[in-house]
Amino acid sequence: MTPTVGPVSARSGGVTAPPGSVPGEASAPRHPGPSSRPPLRTLLQPAVIALVLVSAFISCYVGLQRDPKPHQLPVAVVGHTLAHKMALSLGDSVAVRPAESAAAARQAVEQHDVVAALSSGGAGQLNLEVAGANGLSTTGAVKSVVSAYAAGSGQQVTTTDVVPLAPFDGRGLAGFYVSFGVTLAGFVLAQNALGMANVLHLRHRFWLITGVSVATGTVAAIIAGPVLDAVPAPFFPLAATLALLAAAAAFTTKLLGTYLGPVGVPVATLLLLTVGNSTSGATISSDLLPAAARAVSALLPPGAAVRAVSDLSYFDGAHAGVPLLTLGLWAVLSAVLVGIKSRLRSTRATVQA
Repeated sequence: MTPTVGPVSARSGGVTAPPGSVPGEASAPRHPGPSSRPPLRTLLQPAVIALVLVSAFISCYVGLQRDPKPHQLPVAVVGHTLAHKMALSLGDSVAVRPAESAAAARQAVEQHDVVAALSSGGAGQLNLEVAGANGLSTTGAVKSVVSAYAAGSGQQVTTTDVVPLAPFDGRGLAGFYVSFGVTLAGFVLAQNALGMANVLHLRHRFWLITGVSVATGTVAAIIAGPVLDAVPAPFFPLAATLALLAAAAAFTTKLLGTYLGPVGVPVATLLLLTVGNSTSGATISSDLLPAAARAVSALLPPGAAVRAVSDLSYFDGAHAGVPLLTLGLWAVLSAVLVGIKSRLRSTRATVQA
């Protein structure tokens, strides 16, 4: 009996090919078109990230500048009587540190141990010595509290700037903008490195981040120093500081991207570019920040870098050691944790194979 000819029947499975298809070829899988409804989570994630970032950015940058108040401003005061009166009058806004002489008080200012020195200049006269290099917010705050004390005690104040800002950095913001630019460069570098995970081996990505961080720090130091003459720090210490900052920002971003996946980069944005830069103590001095922001400021890479650049530029690097150590720890620990994650992933893949 002759078999009936009709639509191709898949005898092995009893599946009939759809009309218009070529016998023997599998039909193309259907993919959701643009009109398909996306999962709610797909819509919520970018929306939540955007709202969190804009809220954090405005809260940090605008909120911290709403009502900055001096808190424990370290001031060297010559003479026990004057020091006692200052402490009683100004309370928590000033941390009075008695000094044996006007020369010792001035030296404390020049070594960045205090923000100002106060001494008596005779009957009805006070001599205030400040470091303009501490920034306009700090010098303005200390002038304000000392003037308030002088007015209450019927005295006049003569102010002298013993550590002035560089001529091409009249507002004292050059260090902040240099640090912000280097942090941003390290952040973008890490984003690119994360996208190369399927192209470059991990050690090659590490060499890329390290090499570009050194180049970034060097270029930034050249532009801010010899070219623009806005940051008077010695070139090689400045370049090393900025290279450490770039590496810290890059490896931290890579760490967060490696462990948190797509959410890692927004978290790095929040940590480094929003919280880190807003609390760095440049636009608003760390002495005027709330206690929590002041504590965070010294621990994050941008704040550490601003402190190191300022110390290297104006105070002979007197207190640059701790900020430099902070930057180094961020870079090294982040790199180590990324390496551990990669090693665990490779070990797991080998066991499964």
